[in-house]
Amino acid sequence: MLLANDGRGTRRGLGRVRRIRLKAAAGAIPAAAAAALVAVSLSGCGGSPAPAANSATQQYVVPPVSVSAAQAGKLPQATTYATIPAAPTDPARFAVTNGLVVHPLAAQVVYAAPGKAPVAVLPATELGAPTWVPVVRTGAGWDQVLLPSRPDHITGWIYTAGAKLDTRHTSYLLRVNLAAHRLSVYNDGKLLGAWTVAIGAPGTPTPTGRTFLLALLAPPDPTYSPLIVPLGTHSNALSTYGGGPGTVGIHGWPDSSVFGQSVSNGCVRVPATALQLVSTIPLGSLVVIS
Repeated sequence: MLLANDGRGTRRGLGRVRRIRLKAAAGAIPAAAAAALVAVSLSGCGGSPAPAANSATQQYVVPPVSVSAAQAGKLPQATTYATIPAAPTDPARFAVTNGLVVHPLAAQVVYAAPGKAPVAVLPATELGAPTWVPVVRTGAGWDQVLLPSRPDHITGWIYTAGAKLDTRHTSYLLRVNLAAHRLSVYNDGKLLGAWTVAIGAPGTPTPTGRTFLLALLAPPDPTYSPLIVPLGTHSNALSTYGGGPGTVGIHGWPDSSVFGQSVSNGCVRVPATALQLVSTIPLGSLVVIS
């Protein structure tokens, strides 16, 4: 994965929407780093359950296309390693969501649209941690979510009526301004911090658009960063890197002189204080790169 060297050699509950602060933990992306995953947990759960829908105003729910176990087994897994050409594109690449995130408690079939063909299966775990993806649009019995696969900026629809899903709310938003070499972190609209960062070099630019915190990894023998936060996006210049699929992420860097420069292979290199904060933010939280 692109995060391999970048230039140098929850507990789950079913059903209702709750406001949370998810505490993520973990670290490094090459293929070897999968063994170094730190557990991801959920903390500070609270808030009120979502109000029940008024039966008089309930909408008709489009049923999903039936998919047998054999058919599901032939669909691509919606992970950072996959390519899903049939998946629909993100309808609003730079828009901010309302913070809804979902975690499939069991693998869920992903569809091109409500009632349309299946395109993939969203697994319950990603890089060894629970899968959390942001919801970008909701409908009666369906959620459209961002997917972490290639090509970038793809989505899929999950049938939520009776599905085994944990749906929650995260109030965090990360913004990366490439022109300003700036990472800003917000919680409930309040700025928690802003840092000058390093971004992709001209030949390996950091991809733009909205994505999300995919996992949190810890290298067993860190060389350039104690933690690495892979995102649900990929390098447009590198189809593979360090044995992985060119996944872009956020990580630290030992030489502070790089901050403010465009020098990486696409990842966002951040100061230690920024990395520490990002490592506590819920998986699935939105990241907007512009």
